[in-house]
Amino acid sequence: MPQLNPVDAERLAFAESWIAQDPDPETRAELAALVEDARAGDPAASADLADRFDTRLAFGTAGLRGEIAAGPNRMNRVLVSQAAAGLAGYLLEHAHPGTTPSVVIGYDGRKNSAVFARDSAAIMAGAGVRAVLLPQMLPTPVLAFAVRHLGTSAGVMVTASHNPPNDNGYKVYLGGGDHGSQIVAPADAEIAAHILRVAESTTVPELPRGDFETAPESVIDEYVRQTALVADTPAAQPRAVYTAMHGVGWETAARVLAVAGFDAPAVVDDQISPDPAFPTVAFPNPEEPGAMDLSFARARTAHAELVIANDPDADRLAIAIPDAASAEGYRRLTGNEVGLLLGWRAARRAAAAPGDAGLHGTLACSIVSSPGLEAVARAYGLDFQATLTGFKWISRATDLVFGFEEALGYLVNPETVRDKDGISAAVAFLSLAAELKAAGKTVADHLDEFIERFGCYASAQISLRVTDLSRIGEIMARLRAEPPAAVDGIRVERIEDLADGFGALPPSDVLRIVLEGGGRIMVRPSGTEPKLKVYIDAVGTEGSIAERRAAASDAVARIEAGMRELIG
Repeated sequence: MPQLNPVDAERLAFAESWIAQDPDPETRAELAALVEDARAGDPAASADLADRFDTRLAFGTAGLRGEIAAGPNRMNRVLVSQAAAGLAGYLLEHAHPGTTPSVVIGYDGRKNSAVFARDSAAIMAGAGVRAVLLPQMLPTPVLAFAVRHLGTSAGVMVTASHNPPNDNGYKVYLGGGDHGSQIVAPADAEIAAHILRVAESTTVPELPRGDFETAPESVIDEYVRQTALVADTPAAQPRAVYTAMHGVGWETAARVLAVAGFDAPAVVDDQISPDPAFPTVAFPNPEEPGAMDLSFARARTAHAELVIANDPDADRLAIAIPDAASAEGYRRLTGNEVGLLLGWRAARRAAAAPGDAGLHGTLACSIVSSPGLEAVARAYGLDFQATLTGFKWISRATDLVFGFEEALGYLVNPETVRDKDGISAAVAFLSLAAELKAAGKTVADHLDEFIERFGCYASAQISLRVTDLSRIGEIMARLRAEPPAAVDGIRVERIEDLADGFGALPPSDVLRIVLEGGGRIMVRPSGTEPKLKVYIDAVGTEGSIAERRAAASDAVARIEAGMRELIG
């Protein structure tokens, strides 16, 4: 047996103590084998242990998210148990004297989601929190709804949304004055501190467990009823295809569409039921290349006028429409295109709302989403707010009417759900398509109408996936130290660094590059994946629809080429 240095010996002792408290036989066995290999001098095993045990998955405003495996830098029953106990401690600390805090917990169809949810419910109940578990695997928006509907102090959703198959995560919402929105600072740091105290002082078997409640099916019924109200009574029935991307969206979405008066869409059979292996897609994310290929094939046989895709936890929505120029016969709309059409719909509905108080309300989007929403708000006399990325910020916009972000997230019914909701957004978009069809128009026609009225807002995105996270920091540091004077010959008017906050925006690791002619570039690290993201926008407002589209797309292409050269 090789001689171990003190650091390796301490790490191995930590790993063995982890095994001793891990209730999951699969991760226990996996870690035991890794420890044995490391003790035998296997350098790969030692490096793997270092990656797992030299740091923890950080708990932040996005909660927790990571690969399912043993160790504090992975998602597993030990880490989730510590998170549940820490969240319970936070809720008890912040409860009004003499009251019992409460939490509602939901889960999707990913590996270990149900186990993580039940562990959380039992541990939080054991800590003295009233814990309510949703009655079955459900979409994330149903959990976000349940926080408000049940009036709980907090909510937890066990999901990794559209991450790779072996990932899972832990999203936290707060009730009360937070109105069911996801956590923001300083709550994230306070919860993280509680979690760390639990991890340093208590083993998982020592955590008391208690009895938790199961929410009644009426919670789901009420979500269905209120979400169906997003649609107008359909004046026509667009032929639609739906895919759940192997997730949990279909059962709830089907009920909502039926109550709203829509015919049942054709479905992508191979993707309609929950399957944690996600066998037909490389990444279960409608944005990824190839993810919607089966949807397009089904749409061709159904002669569909609309393709509707939810991601696995159904908080995101992708839309595709017929396009003769595409080899597949269909084109997925960008998140910005869907967001601008839904924002325009929301503005028209606000203008048509009864009452004599005058038009009011706010259209909101993230700073990396299309600036076209501000043009819509301005045209209708509504307020506009640009927020940091994430619905934890968008949902907090004052007097919110509608919010969106370009990553296929839309909030169309803020009085019901204070988070992105791919089901309510699907109902809203299908309602728009029905209205257009009744008028003899298509979604493509409506996109042209938008360009004619507001201008053509084109966008593109560079998503640089890395294996070494330090590379992202190096690129951001270089752009700050050596800011470009031009991008592909287009002059840079100014660069706004949001690191210390900017205007009403809190500090964030974002650079905003404003170009001559109305172009804009946003550069930021992803909050949930090992990626650097670059968001590019340009606008064409002069000439015909075709000329506006050409001007905007040409500008975007030039900016994208220039930025690819800059970031390497």
